[in-house]
Amino acid sequence: MSTPTVTPTAPADRPADDPRPPRTARRRGRRGPAARLTSHGILIVASLIALFPVAWLVFLSLGPDKDDYLRPGGIWGKMTLDNYAFVLQHTNFFDWLKSSLIVSLGTTLIGVLVAATTGYAVSRMRFPGYKKFMWVLLVTQMFPVAVLMVPMYQILSDLQLIDSYLGLILVYCSTAVPYCAWLMKGYFDTIPFEIDEAGRVDGLTPIGTFARLILPLAKPGLAVAAFYSFITAFGEVAFATTFMLDDEKYTLAVGLQSFVSEHDAQRNLMAATAVLIAIPVSAFFYLVQKNLVTGLTAGGTKG
Repeated sequence: MSTPTVTPTAPADRPADDPRPPRTARRRGRRGPAARLTSHGILIVASLIALFPVAWLVFLSLGPDKDDYLRPGGIWGKMTLDNYAFVLQHTNFFDWLKSSLIVSLGTTLIGVLVAATTGYAVSRMRFPGYKKFMWVLLVTQMFPVAVLMVPMYQILSDLQLIDSYLGLILVYCSTAVPYCAWLMKGYFDTIPFEIDEAGRVDGLTPIGTFARLILPLAKPGLAVAAFYSFITAFGEVAFATTFMLDDEKYTLAVGLQSFVSEHDAQRNLMAATAVLIAIPVSAFFYLVQKNLVTGLTAGGTKG
């Protein structure tokens, strides 16, 4: 059986015996070479702009003198890792790192747990005032830090949680949970309700359905909530400075301020410390980056 062949037909304005090959029509939505070159150029420029501050910070951290930032050209001939050695050996860097990890991971664990259960409850259950409840969470983010500082200090003082990791974790959760609850609610809205019904048919309790069926499907949303909670606690300064009194319990962001005094600023050491601070955040980002893009976009498709 022969296979029929399709020959391109000549346009109406060209004679049938024209020896020139017919022109291939460009697919709809396909950009031309000029458009692709322009878009790639814009992306390259945007990437360089984004990477320049990081590269500049790393470059300044290699200068041995605190005033090298005023004469950055002179760093090329005297690059050294002495700043990193000094920070690691002659400061409380590892105590700051321990405090930051305890607070950040604690905030991530508690914050994601509370945000996930809150978002699931509002997404699936229709209790009185469930819509207003989410708006109340949003309103709590409208108050500036200066307004919240005094009442939070009074509450932590009454609970004897001043200068404790738990107190600072609870403070950070009050910042991270409202946003993460909205995020998780939007993500749970994209998961079909029939999955919950199937779990109940199989004899699972609501908690069992949530833990065994819904949470595995919500990994991208959980990854975004975890990353947001982690960086919120890891880089915060105002609350950590106010509520942590022992210098051994300072977080990295607060410890970074020890290089700045009223009359002097050791900017070379600050730059080296800032580079070291970025390493844990980069490692955490690497662990969750596979699910970040999906989690950031999925909640915007429904509800």
